[in-house]
Amino acid sequence: MIKFVLYIFIVLTISFPGFSQVKEVIQMGDKREIFVDNYLIDKLNGVRIIKHTPHDEGAVLYFDKPWEGIFCGYCTVIKDDALFRIYYRGLPVDGKDGSNIETTCVAESVDGIHWTKPILKLFKIGGSRRNNVILANDAPSSHNFSPFLDGNPKTKPSEKYKALAGEDKAGLRAYVSSDGLHWKRLRDEPVLNGFAFDSQNVSFWSESENCYLCYFRTWTKGEFNGVRTVSRTTSQDFVNWTTPVEMNFGDTPREQLYTQQTSPYFRAPQIYVAIGGRFMPGKQVLSDEEAKKLNVDPGYFKDCSDAYMMTTRGGNSYDRTFMEAFIRPGIGMKNWVSRSNYPALNVVQTSPEEMSLYVNQDYAQPTAHLHRYSMRIDGFTSLSAPYNGGEMITKPFTFSGHELEINYSTSAAGEIRFELQDENGVPVPGFALEDSQAIIGNEISRVVRWDKGADLGSLIAKTVRLRVQMKDADLYSIRFRDD
Repeated sequence: MIKFVLYIFIVLTISFPGFSQVKEVIQMGDKREIFVDNYLIDKLNGVRIIKHTPHDEGAVLYFDKPWEGIFCGYCTVIKDDALFRIYYRGLPVDGKDGSNIETTCVAESVDGIHWTKPILKLFKIGGSRRNNVILANDAPSSHNFSPFLDGNPKTKPSEKYKALAGEDKAGLRAYVSSDGLHWKRLRDEPVLNGFAFDSQNVSFWSESENCYLCYFRTWTKGEFNGVRTVSRTTSQDFVNWTTPVEMNFGDTPREQLYTQQTSPYFRAPQIYVAIGGRFMPGKQVLSDEEAKKLNVDPGYFKDCSDAYMMTTRGGNSYDRTFMEAFIRPGIGMKNWVSRSNYPALNVVQTSPEEMSLYVNQDYAQPTAHLHRYSMRIDGFTSLSAPYNGGEMITKPFTFSGHELEINYSTSAAGEIRFELQDENGVPVPGFALEDSQAIIGNEISRVVRWDKGADLGSLIAKTVRLRVQMKDADLYSIRFRDD
């Protein structure tokens, strides 16, 4: 019987080549999709995915307190309702990683643009409690303390904030807090052991995978040997973690990934965006004389770094659609030093049209600080069409919303039109290209309309494709939403 079934399968495959190439149907539901990879795309004709460059908004936070200093780093930005916080390592002088010289500091903001350092009086530093330190005298945790706001619906109010921190000898310790300022260890013993943990160990609750994730730096040839890379582990309780698995990057060149900053994009949490620091060891730009003139620490100018972007949708694979820098070092020599240009963890919304990320600059110099960079909402990348136009056709998918919402921009001469097709590429009556109302403008949120209206209720849960015809236009995101 088995031989007979196999024979039939072979005959069908030879007679009908498409028989063995049934395409998976994507379950979009009402989730927003941004065009950072080819996940949704089946065909592109005259259209391509382009990467957008964040706009430098200038310095927003100087590390100028005596307990902060030139080696501040491993920053994390969190938006909790209307309050923004940046957590970072305070380290005024170079020393052994994980020593009690290091502290964890915090800055606060109500808009993500203007920052202050609260006087918390939690720890005595240099003989005074008038400081912004939230963790001290707890080596090695302040070396790379990396917190997050826990989105697990089952989390306790007393553990609203969580963090991982540590290094190779101590392992990674778990911390919890109700308010993000007063922290305690979840337990005295480490929750992860056996790795260097010598970079920012990024953890968060994954809504799409229904578990805690931790992405951390490992090495291709054992700890501190080979190329810096990334591994991942998962947990259901933030205490017991699976055996870490090294991430792969597809068919792309190996690079030294000093930090990765993997986190769910807040408007499409099924997509994790990693905007990290790429390290170029031994690639010296400054001369000894230039470094001395800038007062760069002598051990930190014989390499250079920039910021890169990659994404993942879970599992042990990253998508590196773009190998080019996401943010290049700024004009002037100050940013061509070792371990500068490292982005903080997380991208946050700072206005109805804008999101921001923050980047360390002038590392190992008296002027060490954070810059803010702004982007359009959803604007990491876009589907982009030239003046001559082009189109995109998606893979088959189902959706659950009643309207198609888009984030887009066109020129005055450009436009975008939309067509819904069945899974075989046949236009759905009433939703064909010729029925689509041309969309012209520049909006974060616009509902697509056809001559019969915008209601897509009749197509909910049916397998469809989307055809998008564009001219001199960019499409940043799409979402099938309810009214």
